[in-house]
Amino acid sequence: MRDRVALVTGGARGIGLACAQRLRSDGLTVAICDLESDDLAAAADSVDSTHVLDVTDSAAVTRLVTGLGGVDVLVNCAGVVGPIMPSWEVSDEDWARTIDVNLTGTFNTIRAVLPGMRERGWGRIVNLSSIAGKEGNPNVSPYAASKAAVIGLTKSVGKEVATDGVLVNAIAPALISTPMNADAAPELIEHLLSKIPMGRFGEVEEVAELVSWLASDKCSFSTACVYDLSGGRATY
Repeated sequence: MRDRVALVTGGARGIGLACAQRLRSDGLTVAICDLESDDLAAAADSVDSTHVLDVTDSAAVTRLVTGLGGVDVLVNCAGVVGPIMPSWEVSDEDWARTIDVNLTGTFNTIRAVLPGMRERGWGRIVNLSSIAGKEGNPNVSPYAASKAAVIGLTKSVGKEVATDGVLVNAIAPALISTPMNADAAPELIEHLLSKIPMGRFGEVEEVAELVSWLASDKCSFSTACVYDLSGGRATY
């Protein structure tokens, strides 16, 4: 029996890298993909293989999955914040890019790994959504919309494969201490932090801990579900 193979998108830094490192420590063979070759080079010692990949390119996604010999665990961390501005100021290009990366990219990887998972009778898919996808945040409507759609995608696919041994779940973090959030406007960060009862950022290792369980045999009766990781912010 081959070692289980995990693919972590957006795995070169932040949440993705923490998840990749944790899965490798759990005994999986871990591949990461990202757009930035420099970030991938810096992360290379933490994983088994690194790949430059644009998740919006469905053909490239399929080639990577085939080249890995199939994927048993998929963790979708690739994402962009997108424009930070009122909805009426968002350009067509910024809207399309945010949806394309956050939603279509997630769909592309799911579609590529599912046939092999179903054939083998085992698989775990974990999609990174956001609390913004449940509650909405002002001035990031493309991001919030894309992350809400990831929740809908997770629930739909999870129900489709519920009897195939493949579990599909999502995590909806609140503010996590990542390089991506470090680039956000200070007033937005202050607003989001004020909504977290614990009064602090989440840490990438806390996300990775939940991913580790969702990607394991210990998770056996949960699919099409969304797990909040919000320091008490989530209200439903």
